[in-house]
Amino acid sequence: MNQNRRDTAFGSTSAMVDGGDLDCGSGLLLMIRSAFEPVEPGGLIEIRSRERSVAEDLPAWCRMVGHELAGSEAASGGYTYFFVRKKGETQEAADLPEDLARAKAYEWRVRVKWTDGLAGKVFARNHEFPVGQPLSFNTEDPCLSALEYLLGALGGCLAMGLALRLRRRGFTVLNLELALRATVDNAMVFLGMEQDGSPAIDHVGGKLYVDAVHDDSELTEVLGREWAETLRCSPVAQSLLRGTTIDVEAMAV
Repeated sequence: MNQNRRDTAFGSTSAMVDGGDLDCGSGLLLMIRSAFEPVEPGGLIEIRSRERSVAEDLPAWCRMVGHELAGSEAASGGYTYFFVRKKGETQEAADLPEDLARAKAYEWRVRVKWTDGLAGKVFARNHEFPVGQPLSFNTEDPCLSALEYLLGALGGCLAMGLALRLRRRGFTVLNLELALRATVDNAMVFLGMEQDGSPAIDHVGGKLYVDAVHDDSELTEVLGREWAETLRCSPVAQSLLRGTTIDVEAMAV
């Protein structure tokens, strides 16, 4: 949330929320409700979004809880700016602390079922994917190893997180690619061949390539800062950083 105030055709805003590519079911509504909490009834907040579904879901939410969608306007970078006026106190506002507490305590769950040999299947929400043994040196394996899924999850978390942050800054991302490589302290421990050391990942390195355009500033001026913030806010990276070093060079191309 940003407390920026500005005059618009719909009135003076009290706060601004940049949702980027988030949809209403991915945390955007929590951000909006949090921004509304200190705003007096009748106050106006600005919601910036690049996600198309928000144009349908946000008005429906406003009607449901009693706020007024004062209007919207197209903006550069694929954004639409929505202006929502706060109505009187609602039960929805009163429920915010409880909903925030539930979000903080939310548990993400998966279920893993062994199928045969050294393969299994992972179930998460309404998705499923195969998984192989914890570590593998065989390029012919039918399934990715668990460690490769972990590395892929880290890469996905960082790449999508950075893309979201850059788009919030007004950049149009043309291409973004992250190449990661990982080493473990001692893979022989997993194989039962040695006792000393640990089978844990001890270092993740790689390179990040970003090609993006912006009207007002050069990508290289902000890439390093946004990459550092992406690492700081990444749930997967921060989980690994408790015992792993991550050294990725970010480059504008």
